[in-house]
Order: sequence, then C-alpha cells, then structure tokens
Amino acid sequence: MAMCSTFCPRVSTHLNSKPFSFFPVKHRFFVSIKAQASASTPKDDDIPASIGFLGLGIMGSPMAQNLIKAGRDVTVWNRTKSKCEPLISLGAKYKSSPEEVAASCDVTFSMLADPESALDVACGKYGAAKGMGPGKGYVDVSTVDGETSKLICEQIRATGAHFLEAPVSGSKKPAEDGQLIFLTAGDAVLYEKVATILDIMGKSRFYLGEVGNGAAMKLVVNMVMGSMMASFSEGLVLSEKVGLDPSVLVEVISQGAISAPMYALKGPSMVKSSYPTAFPLKHQQKDLRLALGLAESVSQPIPIAAATNELYKVAKSHGLSDQDFSAVIEALKVKLQQ
Repeated sequence: MAMCSTFCPRVSTHLNSKPFSFFPVKHRFFVSIKAQASASTPKDDDIPASIGFLGLGIMGSPMAQNLIKAGRDVTVWNRTKSKCEPLISLGAKYKSSPEEVAASCDVTFSMLADPESALDVACGKYGAAKGMGPGKGYVDVSTVDGETSKLICEQIRATGAHFLEAPVSGSKKPAEDGQLIFLTAGDAVLYEKVATILDIMGKSRFYLGEVGNGAAMKLVVNMVMGSMMASFSEGLVLSEKVGLDPSVLVEVISQGAISAPMYALKGPSMVKSSYPTAFPLKHQQKDLRLALGLAESVSQPIPIAAATNELYKVAKSHGLSDQDFSAVIEALKVKLQQ
C-alpha cells in the first residue's frame, strides 16, 4: 500500500540542476513529481523505443498494462504464460524467456516476488543478463535486499548495459492508477532515459544515488508500514474487546493527528473481517525479515519491527499468506482466543 509524505505538485529537481538533498553531507538525492518537460526529460530520440517487462503478478500486470495503454511497444514474459495473455490481447508481444525479452528490447523492467526470483530471472540460465549488451538497460522494480540488487547490478553491468534498481512504494490500486512511487538508484544515465516511462506508471520518482539505496529505502518504508498495520490491528481488537465500536475508532483516527490513508482504506474492511488482497501478507513479512537483516548489518536495534515480524509469522502459520497484509489482525484474534 502506498503510504508517503505529501509533496507540492509540479515541483521537481533534476540531475542538471541543484539537487534536492535530504543528507547534504553524505548523500545527494533527487526527487521529481510528475514533472512536465524539463531539463531532465530526455529527447524523443533518447526515449527507449521498445520496453520489456518480466513478471506479471499483482503489480507487474497493471504496470505493463499502463505502458501498453500509453502506446509503448511492450514485450512481456512470465513463468506462467497464461498471465501474459490479457496483455498480448492489448497489443503486447511475447517472448519465451527473460533472455529473449532483454535481447529484443532497449530497456527491460522486472517485477518479481522475492530476492531469489529476482536473481534467477536476471542472472539464471536463460536470464535477462544473457540478452543484455551495450546501449541496453535493466530496471529492477522488485523489492529485494541491497546485496541481491548489487549482485544483479554486477551481472548486468558486466555486459556493458546500464542498471537501475527502482522498487516501488504502492500496491495493486496505485499500480492500476499509475500512482506508484519509484525509489531508484544506480546508473544516472538510465534514470534519465526511463524518466518518462516511470512517469507513466507512477506519480513520483526519487533518485537515491548508489545501488542499494533504493532497496534500503523501500525496506525502511515497508518496515514502518508493517508496524503501523500491526498497531492499528491491536487498536481495533482492543476497542471491540472493551465494548467500543471499532468502526467508530476508525472514524476517530481519521480525524486526528495520526490519520493515515492506509487506516481509512483498510479499516472498514478489517472491521468486517474482509481482507481483499492488494499487498499479500507473505510479502509484508518478507520485507520485515529483510529490514531486520538490514538493521543487523549496521547494528541498529529495531525492536518494534522485530516484534511485528513475529506477529506476521503467526498470521502466516494460520494460512493467511495470500490474504492482504491487513489480515495480520487475525493473528491477534487467535491469540485472544487461546
């Protein structure tokens, strides 16, 4: 679920102008929010003529569909070919392997479920790296750990191609609406080249510097999101347990300082014990696990996230992996019944 700060519309900074800097001493980061033509917008000749898309799950399918609707030349691949059929019917081309997609396209995007899948699709026997070469680009929009992203980057760059990690903040509905947030890092030249493509699929894009920074930012964001949902779930369960109406709690929260779009969107269905999948619970737990690994690598305690991770693991053990991550509330109900 996309949860982010609100930015002023039509405000942007670019690599050719003074950067927007969060940490001026150590890092130089850049942000663009649905900018119109500007210094960082590539010329028509620089915009990739052909785009590959690998992975057509709950996120990849609507992202690729938005590219097709925008008139882009898109070639798709998915392990299960049947998931390609709706996009082929809209005009997409199909290739039988990531290697073939990469070989036939200027830039190839990938959206895979976990680090293992991302690495295999990029660097495996028939992986995209086999079809890459000078002048091409690979943009991995999967949520993975920094080490996996760096491994993929190394393999892609070894072919002479450019690499950009670009994990997204957002779930199914933002993907469908072209309202994702891209957290990019890697080759700046590729970031500039795909800027207009990212703008088709998203509402804002950040350039965060070296490979690994995009992955780290995404894991921190999803760590906070998972913890927020767990705390919200505790509030709903406790309110009902003491005789309050949890629906009223949702309304009270929506009018206060802790109001969040996620609570307003998820709360009403959670009260009804309904969890239509926008962001699978198993993926939220995976991101918490990866965030814990990131924290361990720099000796940073994150006890709240650690406790939250255990709650999601309980939810998974009760068969809720493929439900929306808001189904974590069921783990609390189980504990109360024991």
